[in-house]
Amino acid sequence: MRQDVVERSMVTKTDIDLPPEFVTYYYNQTLDHFNYKYESYLTFQQQYVVNSKYWGGANSSSPIFVYTGDEAGLYGDVISTSGFMIDLASRFQGLILYIEHRYYGDSMPLGYKQIEGQNDSTLGFFSSSQALADYAQLIIDLKRNLSATNCPVIAIGGSYGGMLASWFRLKYPHIAIGALASSAPILYFDDITPQNGYYVTATKDFRETSENCYNTIRQSWFEIDKVALQQNGLMELSNIFNSCMPLYSSEELKNYLSFVYLFSAQYDNPPYNLVSHICNGIDEAPEGTDILGKVAIGLNASFFGGRSCNNVIEVKPNNRSAWYWQTCTEMVMPIGCGENETMFQASPFDIENYTRTCQDLFGVSPRPHWITTEFGGHDIKSVLGNFASNIIFSNGLRDPYSAGGVLQNISDSIVAVFTKEGAHGLDLSTPSESDPDWLVAQRDKEVSIIGDWLGDYNAKLGGKK
Repeated sequence: MRQDVVERSMVTKTDIDLPPEFVTYYYNQTLDHFNYKYESYLTFQQQYVVNSKYWGGANSSSPIFVYTGDEAGLYGDVISTSGFMIDLASRFQGLILYIEHRYYGDSMPLGYKQIEGQNDSTLGFFSSSQALADYAQLIIDLKRNLSATNCPVIAIGGSYGGMLASWFRLKYPHIAIGALASSAPILYFDDITPQNGYYVTATKDFRETSENCYNTIRQSWFEIDKVALQQNGLMELSNIFNSCMPLYSSEELKNYLSFVYLFSAQYDNPPYNLVSHICNGIDEAPEGTDILGKVAIGLNASFFGGRSCNNVIEVKPNNRSAWYWQTCTEMVMPIGCGENETMFQASPFDIENYTRTCQDLFGVSPRPHWITTEFGGHDIKSVLGNFASNIIFSNGLRDPYSAGGVLQNISDSIVAVFTKEGAHGLDLSTPSESDPDWLVAQRDKEVSIIGDWLGDYNAKLGGKK
């Protein structure tokens, strides 16, 4: 999520030409599914993409695989996951459907083109519950138009979209017969998961890669502060880290480095292995290089390095980001860490400061308990075991968000599929001949489970005929 915002923003619609079998449509979507005021009956154009190349047709009861759009424009999701979705569709003669989340990409209500400049009067229709209702209405209408009433639906999503996929199965079991939720930290709310889980896992990624790298990073924060306090210290730090613009504070540099490390841990997937690049840079620094010099070499070796200068920017909450609206209302994940708990400096979650930031940005206060009220989370094993079925929670244990994921089977049909080696959302990426065996096995297991769901559905459908 936090790092996803940056990763997904690197792909824009103008960069992408979808393969011809992916066709873009717009649906006349209801603005407010939960009220009957005048404005509730307004509509907006919601973007969706369909690939019917592999579909067996309505008469064959072939499945519909629905990608539940997340916190980015739709086209990036199509490009990054199309190979996996095509593999599913070709195996099961499925229809592929991607639905864009409201207030992202082209699916902007009320005639707006961006979030900036809006307030609660227009953004008040922006919530996960409204998004799920969008998906439900669009799917039902699409199936009706295709005369595909008996075609089973499987919801699929990653990260926030993975949460939506699992919640869609819980809220709309009459529409989706199952869900694959990849890297979906549905337990990172309301203090169900320890606040430091994200940072602890990221630290573990670095420490397992290199003890020296871990120790160097852990010691570097004090060294940065020490240099910053010296006369012309910020200029010296700017020179050490080759920043494109002069640094205005040590916090700016430390926040940027933290972001680079966390992003690298979250996406530490083969073949890129982002953590190894940083640690190799640190470990292979010339003899005699001091701590800050080593860290600077690690930064240059990172995903964000290798340029003429380092664009040291702070990724701060802002009123231009749709995701920050969501985190300022319902998607309140209390992520932080205390002193000496990780390789990072202390950064505890503070709901009071968090609330002040949200009030400054959007004039709203967060509701930190709403997600667990709406979708559950507490005593998850008992609740889902008694009242839910057919959900795959997949994770890579190198993903910091896996700390808030479901990592144990809850029942025979609510299963946890995870790998020790993988990080964030890797299983939904396009398969490659170079994929390691453990990733192939993870995907094969997911496909097998989905095949069992479809087999059970068709057996029951046949019994009704």
